[in-house]
Amino acid sequence: GALRVTKHADDVAMRLTMPAISTPPAARKGAGHVKTRAQATSVAGKTQDLARRVRADFPILSRQVYESFPLVYLDSAATSQKPRCVMEAMTDYYMQYNSNVHRGVHALSSQATEEYETARSKVADFLNAETDREIVFTRNASEAVNLVAYSWGLENLKEGDQVVLSVMEHHSNLVPWQIICKKTGAKLCHVGMTEDEELDLEQLEEITKSGKTKLIALAHVSNTLGCITPVEEVVKIAKNCGAKVLLDACQSVPHMPVDVQTLGVDWIVASAHKMCGPTGIGFLWGRYDVLESMDPWMGGGEMIQDVYLDHSTYAEPPSRFEAGTPAICEAIGLGIACDYLSSIGMDKVHEYEKFLSTYMYEKLSDIDGVHIYGPKPPKERAALCAFNVEGIHPTDIATIMDQTTGVAIRSGHHCTQPLHRILVSDGQPFASARASAYLYTTTEDIDMFVSALQNTMSFFREVEASL
Repeated sequence: GALRVTKHADDVAMRLTMPAISTPPAARKGAGHVKTRAQATSVAGKTQDLARRVRADFPILSRQVYESFPLVYLDSAATSQKPRCVMEAMTDYYMQYNSNVHRGVHALSSQATEEYETARSKVADFLNAETDREIVFTRNASEAVNLVAYSWGLENLKEGDQVVLSVMEHHSNLVPWQIICKKTGAKLCHVGMTEDEELDLEQLEEITKSGKTKLIALAHVSNTLGCITPVEEVVKIAKNCGAKVLLDACQSVPHMPVDVQTLGVDWIVASAHKMCGPTGIGFLWGRYDVLESMDPWMGGGEMIQDVYLDHSTYAEPPSRFEAGTPAICEAIGLGIACDYLSSIGMDKVHEYEKFLSTYMYEKLSDIDGVHIYGPKPPKERAALCAFNVEGIHPTDIATIMDQTTGVAIRSGHHCTQPLHRILVSDGQPFASARASAYLYTTTEDIDMFVSALQNTMSFFREVEASL
């Protein structure tokens, strides 16, 4: 099994004996990537200015951790850092016009309502939605999936129907459908992966030939594999069997242009905190005719039209799905985050991250003993790499790197336990380490991460040899 060194607090002393980070020559597997890297380097000259230009907008990136190491933040797939303009806008709300929305005529309430609804319009514009009435604010993407599951799923699924997911789904797009299928008697089906660890479209088509599929719910971009779902092909398959399509867009909306009018799906969900916005708010986009057909999920204030002692009538979407006082400040912050990303241009963000993706993958793949999950370049993949190192637990890797170099990566199952049970060999922990980049990530960040990983691996090999 993987060597565990960081189980107890007593191990801190051992961590601190690790050699200082240097830049040793990488253990090369071969020269197969040289040409591609040279091409990537030429792109770097044109794109690298993006990260350097925006880094000053993110105050946290200039801090030190453990009082001595500059922060190297490579955990953006879990949450992005926030630009100063988002934080200032949220502070301004609380200091200048804090008030409840929709239920007041005084100056503060009017301004709060205007800013809140303007934020909805900004999200709609960011996605090229037909109308801002298609944007429902939720606490997060998980709540958005649950909204569809309970409002649409309970009413439209019955025994014998099929709900089709993939084996790579985030728990947020898996557990709600497990619950709904148990309640309705619908059957939950799972599409596997190809040899390249991408969605198996042939299997998806085969499963839907039964004619019983009512919903296909998939991640647009896998948060573990980095693979990108071919939405156009999925929509064609869905139309052939009369199924609706829900897209988990948490790892796509922050990183690439997403146009809901051309995607052809019925719903997408996303979270603000992964796209430079605050935590505590996400959104559901749905085709308006589909939203109109859905009953409320939660009852309370705001979502009603008329209330009597024995019954109520309900507001039109999106208000129908926004019971109670909303996250006003967070919605405003999300709107400013959309402004910020739009001012840069999502096409530019995407182009830069394609370069970072290849750069990170090839740097990691040059290290012996590192196994990276997901498709290999030149296939397009997200700017993240989930990986394992033979014989070393991913949490040990992440802990040592953090405490001895200030490099922040994630370890664990990344809310994809079923996927890890497929990816990871028997006897190994169902987990991986993951480094993930964003528009503020530089190649120097990735170089420092790779150097820290090499030194961490050497440290553990020395420990293992001494036991």
